[in-house]
Amino acid sequence: MIVLNGGSSSGKSSIARCLQEVLPDPWLTLGTDTLVEAMPVSLTESETGIEFAPDGEVVVGPEFRTLETAWIEGVTTMARAGAGVIVDEVFLGGADSQQRWEKALDGVRVLWVGIRCASAVATAREAARGDRVPGMAAAQADLVHQGVRYDIEVDTTRREPMECARIIAAHLG
Repeated sequence: MIVLNGGSSSGKSSIARCLQEVLPDPWLTLGTDTLVEAMPVSLTESETGIEFAPDGEVVVGPEFRTLETAWIEGVTTMARAGAGVIVDEVFLGGADSQQRWEKALDGVRVLWVGIRCASAVATAREAARGDRVPGMAAAQADLVHQGVRYDIEVDTTRREPMECARIIAAHLG
């Protein structure tokens, strides 16, 4: 399993797609966006689910955490069954978020990857995308890395996704 952690608009999804191209075997890509999109709309508009504040802050409630726990267990089950899985994550809780994954992934071989991107660059990408709450990229750029341990880090500020994917793939050997 490969876990990519980085803030919004840091390039995680693009790197994940490039990893699928460069890795010799088929890999599934699943991310936090997959989880949020699968939730009922009522949980994306509720303080018990997940809220996207006008300033870009993301607040998660207990119902979100319950579904997230089930999702993490499901993704882990796929990896245990032999599927290569690339997880595109945003550790809003920093080290606490990583610990939730580590607990579920006990015994699974994992490559922990930090995806860094300068706040100004991520903010420009966010604006160009137009599908994110303005401010989310800046709010998450450093927050998601606090206390998180990585096997490797890549910086997408000046590197293209394919170059980052090749660097990551070289560490799987």
